[in-house]
Amino acid sequence: MPLSGTVRQADPTQPRLPEPITGRDIAARQRMSVDGVLALLRTIRADAGPARGVAGLLAHEDLRADVLALLEDEVLRVQATVTRLARREHELSALFSSARELAEEREPALLLRRLVQRAFDLIGTDVAYVASFEQPSGVLMIREAVGSVTPELMGVRVPPGKGLAMKVAQSRAAFRSTRYMTDHGIEHDDEVDAVIAGEGIVSMVGVPMLAGDEVLGVLVAANRSLRTFTTEEIALLSAFADHASVVLQTARRLDEAVASAAAAESACAELTRQTAAMERTAAVHSELTAAVLRGGSAEEVAGILGGVLRRRVRILDRRGTPLADSAGAAVVDEPAEDGDRPGFPGPIAAALRESRRTGQCVPVHEPGSGLAVAVVAGESLMGAILVDDGEIALTPADRRTVERASQIVALLTLRQEAVADAEERVRGELVSDLLGARSVYRHELLLRARSRGIRIDDLRTPVVVTVDPEYRRAALRAAHDIAPAALAGEHEGSVVVLLPDNPSEAAELVRARIAATLGAPVLVVAGPAGSPESLADRFDLARRCARLLVGLGRTDTAATTDGYAPYLALFGSGREDLGAFIEQTLGPVIAWDAERGTELIATLLGFIEANASPTRTARNLGLHTNTVLQRLDRITTLLGEAWRDPEPLFRISIAARLHQLSGAV
Repeated sequence: MPLSGTVRQADPTQPRLPEPITGRDIAARQRMSVDGVLALLRTIRADAGPARGVAGLLAHEDLRADVLALLEDEVLRVQATVTRLARREHELSALFSSARELAEEREPALLLRRLVQRAFDLIGTDVAYVASFEQPSGVLMIREAVGSVTPELMGVRVPPGKGLAMKVAQSRAAFRSTRYMTDHGIEHDDEVDAVIAGEGIVSMVGVPMLAGDEVLGVLVAANRSLRTFTTEEIALLSAFADHASVVLQTARRLDEAVASAAAAESACAELTRQTAAMERTAAVHSELTAAVLRGGSAEEVAGILGGVLRRRVRILDRRGTPLADSAGAAVVDEPAEDGDRPGFPGPIAAALRESRRTGQCVPVHEPGSGLAVAVVAGESLMGAILVDDGEIALTPADRRTVERASQIVALLTLRQEAVADAEERVRGELVSDLLGARSVYRHELLLRARSRGIRIDDLRTPVVVTVDPEYRRAALRAAHDIAPAALAGEHEGSVVVLLPDNPSEAAELVRARIAATLGAPVLVVAGPAGSPESLADRFDLARRCARLLVGLGRTDTAATTDGYAPYLALFGSGREDLGAFIEQTLGPVIAWDAERGTELIATLLGFIEANASPTRTARNLGLHTNTVLQRLDRITTLLGEAWRDPEPLFRISIAARLHQLSGAV
């Protein structure tokens, strides 16, 4: 195929110089066959190898040497371009493959490893790895690595401001280092450098992985020999870094989505539990409210709570006495033995004090004791609810259920106490009517007593109870529970109990029951038994006898009026009158005994009981007659010569008896 063209003519006036040969000159001067052209085209292919054999290929062509050299250079240039385009195609194919994997792969860690592997293969380095940030420390940690020969590279942590990777992250731009270990443009870290040296890395390049304005990490390619990374290689590495950014961003979003889903599931489960707990609480509250409306008891409340909470529940009154037990344990209604002091144990009392302050359940600091909540009405402690420990801890809703139950128990207690107060008031009025002026309305009293199951004709013995004023209300309440057939009330400032028993038994019974409840001194005096018509007179006798005993200092005993009747006829009931009489009559003798430890009063009593016979006195007391006579002489010295006369001796006898009754002898 002929090549045509024109040749530029030289200026004849100028000296002739040799001109460079161009493709146009070749076309003008030379001709090439079709076979030669085809051979050149085959040489240009990317897979044909170096094109230094152009002269051999075109040996049969009639071409000058300079033309052949020019053709060979052109072929090499075109062949390099074709090779570069082929490599670019291969790189683009790898990027497209990673994009497809990015769309299809659901495991971010596996996809990130594949991306690092592809970058390792295409860039042709010895090592490639990805480092991402740890929050909130700001440290870069190597997540995936390909080509490493030591286990230390994986997981190495690059502190802020250190190493090539951190320099890339902070500058948000690619950075390369031909000799990393001696590069003074990088701030080195001893631990990181030790790992790099262990890998034998010499040259490296790093590119940032960006997600908007945020740097997610760094993609690094490294060589164990000296290498200068080209712009094309950095661009390719940046493309893989962009894909790695998508992977990390996807992983982060996926983790956030999973965490959000888990949080939503947990919140939904918690909401379901709370809803169930609220429904259960509402149902329990409904049952407890119904119990109040139908006049339920503490036993019913304890049973409801024990069933819902699946543990033992006990309800105590204000004195710590058990009222109900959900476990079915017997609740003792009998009063405590004389001398026992009811009350809450120390740990429970401490928990109840805290519960009264906060209005909430409080743990009892005692093994196996569970929780306690105070039953409170206003400022008054009405009792307590104790909830034992269980296999599963109580939820906040369960605690609120117990706290609401305490309010229900307070309402029940107030209702019961209101009923009891009304009954006490009615019974107190009945007692006052029986002992007062209105007792003439006997028929009406009989009807009122009969409506409460009491037979007035059976009430034979009046009993007067004397306690400190602060205990009077509790004593009256305890008196109402002494016996079904008894009638108790308050009359003229005294607690009175009317019983069918004989005086001695009645006095002991009343004192035992009330003392066990109060845990304080109780003076009980029973009047003589008699007909219901004479109750008022016998009550007055018992009340005066009680005052007489108080005057004598006897405030914690059970007595009857029989042993004190003579003295009631002689003296008033005031302590001052009695004390003045005893002091005026026997003061010197009492003082002598007190100062010297003698027994003049005892000798005097024995003398009186022996009808003023010294001999009989000595025999009765087990003393020698001379001893008795000496003591009587001392009494004469203290009281005067006339003390044995009938009138003074009578007065001295009464004073000695009263002094003996006061417990001083």
